Amino acid sequence: MKRVFVVFLIFIIGAGIIIFLNLDWQNNKKLPVFQPNDINPELVDSSLHGRGRGIDGGDHRISNFELFDQRNKKVTRNLIKNKIVVANFFFVSCPSICPKMTKNLITIHRKFIDDNSLIILSHTVWPEVDKVPLLFSYAEKYKINYNSWRFLTGRKEELYRLARQDYLVVPDIKDPNFQHGSEADFIHTENIVLIDPKQRIRGYYDGTNPEEMIRLEEDIEILKKLFWNH
Repeated sequence: MKRVFVVFLIFIIGAGIIIFLNLDWQNNKKLPVFQPNDINPELVDSSLHGRGRGIDGGDHRISNFELFDQRNKKVTRNLIKNKIVVANFFFVSCPSICPKMTKNLITIHRKFIDDNSLIILSHTVWPEVDKVPLLFSYAEKYKINYNSWRFLTGRKEELYRLARQDYLVVPDIKDPNFQHGSEADFIHTENIVLIDPKQRIRGYYDGTNPEEMIRLEEDIEILKKLFWNH
């Protein structure tokens, strides 16, 4: 009986140490600030190749933009000032990776639905079809809270510029004669991007992998502690 107690005590102590070390690792984990040089060159627009910092010599940041959400409200960078942003690119009728991404993002949405410090931005890659009414219906279908998740459409050139030059999530087209954002241009990516309140890239995640959503949730909490100590 005594031996069983000793073994049980050792197990409890060991489990406690593992939990402590895991919490300590999470508390001390630091997220990188991604620059163009840190990203696979295939996913970086040629205008940013070799650039270790942003255009002005500072950190790479999400630039200003003008799009429209599922309620036909104009959305600019002002919406994400002082907010943590979770961003992805999708299209409503996508039969493959997009439903998985939406399902996985719903777990993040529900976790932080009442948290005003975070917002999800889903950019359509097929704005010719994904007009405002369709995005509205899509959001209603999944019972999305408008204040914490916006589905965005607008000019194709603007959406694709954001994907290639700001979020750095899709391959660059190296053909100098290729027209970016043209009818022949079409992007598709499973990447989800985490942006901090200073509009800097802090993480990339496979949106089709539920385990990656656990990592994303942990990293969101790290940013909340870093910027607001909560």
